[in-house]
Amino acid sequence: MPNPIILLLADDDKDDCLFFKDALGELPVTANLTTVHDGEQLMRLLADEEVIPPLPHVLFLDINMPRKNGFECLAEIKNDEKLKHLPIIIFSTSFEQDVVNLLFKNGAQHYIRKPADFSQLKKVIYQALVLATEDKISQPAKENFVLKGDIGAIQI
Repeated sequence: MPNPIILLLADDDKDDCLFFKDALGELPVTANLTTVHDGEQLMRLLADEEVIPPLPHVLFLDINMPRKNGFECLAEIKNDEKLKHLPIIIFSTSFEQDVVNLLFKNGAQHYIRKPADFSQLKKVIYQALVLATEDKISQPAKENFVLKGDIGAIQI
């Protein structure tokens, strides 16, 4: 795993962002987290030559955001030569199978349904970081697309 891991979180819910940051702080990783609160802000940041490079190692992307939603951001990123290899993990409260299928088809690396439980949140973030930093470009098989934090014997 890179040290530090450069993470970008795009989520309009400030409580969820704080919950994510707190969980990340308790993981056995060194990470630099940048947070944006809408899709337009995300795309401006990714296009800013003074901020990027380096690209983040992982982008955690909420679907339901104002001004530009996660679907629009995912499509723009995957259609951009400089950004298309950025691992994107969808991080959302909704869980409709049709939506999950569409996100898989559109190139997201993984899907996480935001857990309400803090220890589960830590597990699923850690699982996502391990998977995304081990294999930067390839998308998993569809049956491994949704992450649930079941990382076996790893204790965090």
